Amino acid sequence: MKNGEKSGNSRAPRRVTAAMVAEHAGVSTATVSLVANGKSAGRVSAANEQRVRESIRELGYFVDSIGSSLAKGVSSLVVLVAPDISNPFFAKVIAGVRSVLASDYQLLLSVTDAGVSPSASETRKIMGLRPAGLLVHAPSQDFLEEISSTLPLVALDAPGIDPAIPAVNMDVAQGARDVAAHFAAQGHTRAAYLDASTGTETLAVRREAFLAAAKEYGIEVLPASVASSMIDVAAASAAFSQHWPTWREAGVTALGCATDNHAFGVLHASRQLGLSIPQQLAVAGFDDLPYSATSNPSITTVELNAQEVGRQAALKLRALLDGKSPDPLQTTLPSSLVVRGSTLENAGG
Repeated sequence: MKNGEKSGNSRAPRRVTAAMVAEHAGVSTATVSLVANGKSAGRVSAANEQRVRESIRELGYFVDSIGSSLAKGVSSLVVLVAPDISNPFFAKVIAGVRSVLASDYQLLLSVTDAGVSPSASETRKIMGLRPAGLLVHAPSQDFLEEISSTLPLVALDAPGIDPAIPAVNMDVAQGARDVAAHFAAQGHTRAAYLDASTGTETLAVRREAFLAAAKEYGIEVLPASVASSMIDVAAASAAFSQHWPTWREAGVTALGCATDNHAFGVLHASRQLGLSIPQQLAVAGFDDLPYSATSNPSITTVELNAQEVGRQAALKLRALLDGKSPDPLQTTLPSSLVVRGSTLENAGG
């Protein structure tokens, strides 16, 4: 091989164009574009669509979104910045977003650590793909100031955010107050709280609302009765096992948890400790994850409509992408307490 020559294996692959697909299928490039972009319904005959799809498969064609974004200055990507997508809560958020945007936009996920506010520097890297807009879960005010972009952006679950920024929030404070009221109605006078150690504003609101409501209802929560762990079942189990002896000595009979994952950890630890739930300790969580209704015992929890959060956020972003102002600019969705076996012996589960 002569100097400067490339081997056959190192040769750059041939780029397949829409014109090549059109020639192969015997149709126009406009027809190829409609089929490749999922816009063929009612506009391309079934026979032509089949020929185009066969040609796309045979030639290995794909839409050059980056090239298109360079030409138009924006792509068909919408970026959702969210933590730990293994959490079923965010699966529901994604479903809600897709119900509004899937026909015209591709959803790209940017995953942060569980319970951690997104990083502006990491998000700016994604902006090199020229997305059409951003959906950001629990952004801090610092994030919003650092990102300083004219890109359409909607915040999710960001209580206390600048009122000028489009957002969809959940009434987590009312949910936390409902948990405290439920404990009081069950006759509990001493409680503890298992928080998330990597707290975003929404987690801080849950904690502070619970502590304030507990005080109003005459439930004592000593400083030593507030602990924290990562949003992880194993971590929550370990944290509860560590603190339970002290809490038991303090007379704690009820425990509020920042998330259902924390509550799952408490149930796991209680079995190892020989602790009976709810007979010896009432436990309540937050989020109403799918397994919360089927655990043993089932978990009393604050239900948050994650799918509706995603849908509402996508509707606001869609308005921004269409050059309109969302009405209303910010929305707060209600929460509701679902009482189950972890706090009430005759509630089932």
